[in-house]
Amino acid sequence: MKKYLVIGNPITHSLSPELHNHWLRENSINGTYNIEQLNENDLKEFFLKIKKNQINGANITVPFKKDVISYVDQLSLEAEKTQSVNTVYLKNDKIIGHNTDIDGFELAIKDANYDVEGKKVLILGAGGVVPSIIFALYKMRVLSVTISNRTKTKAENLKSLFNDLKIIDWGEASSFDMIINATSIGLKKEDRLNLDFSKFKDSEFFYDVIYNPKETNFLKDARLRGNKTMNGQMMFLYQAKEAFKIWTGITPEIDDKVIKILDND
Repeated sequence: MKKYLVIGNPITHSLSPELHNHWLRENSINGTYNIEQLNENDLKEFFLKIKKNQINGANITVPFKKDVISYVDQLSLEAEKTQSVNTVYLKNDKIIGHNTDIDGFELAIKDANYDVEGKKVLILGAGGVVPSIIFALYKMRVLSVTISNRTKTKAENLKSLFNDLKIIDWGEASSFDMIINATSIGLKKEDRLNLDFSKFKDSEFFYDVIYNPKETNFLKDARLRGNKTMNGQMMFLYQAKEAFKIWTGITPEIDDKVIKILDND
């Protein structure tokens, strides 16, 4: 029996098991996909299990997307460029670290019928998924990307990967076409970013990488002001689809059944 996992901390919010177990059943693959909450000192043992083929593939989420790089044998081009890994697997006795978040984000934005070319984008947060979003935005020919993070030095560190990045203080006002919440603030329903939305009156599209809950307070506040909003569900689905294909060689369907699984959770 094949064994797949998602690791992170916290991890209880993840809908990956429901999704991947559905795809395993639909494609008649004898396997399971589970959650495993780990601490940083558990990573070495976890990757030994992959090396021994006791785990056939894994997704990596907060806060380990950068930490796991030291445990893989080889990075894909996308993972190398972003220094971020969300998918790992064994190939020819080597552990490969890959990044499917880039395609996930790009395809999700295309799904929203929002053209980011020539637009000014603000990203709130500087965590593991942010390099992937920046990489995808530059691929889609944005005019500029600005980062605002509570710990400014963490935002500044991203400039080593992307020279053209602009950094502003948390809560600083400016004019942006699109604002992305890439923080974990919103995983709990009571979470609030405490943004003054009146400062962003020119912004037209608010995006949140969080998909559970479906509508964070960040998105709700934006929607009530008449803005276009989107949660991270389609990014989640597209990055998962790519990971499943890497592990199994099968391209799974994103159909009404899949959407229903996530909506019913």
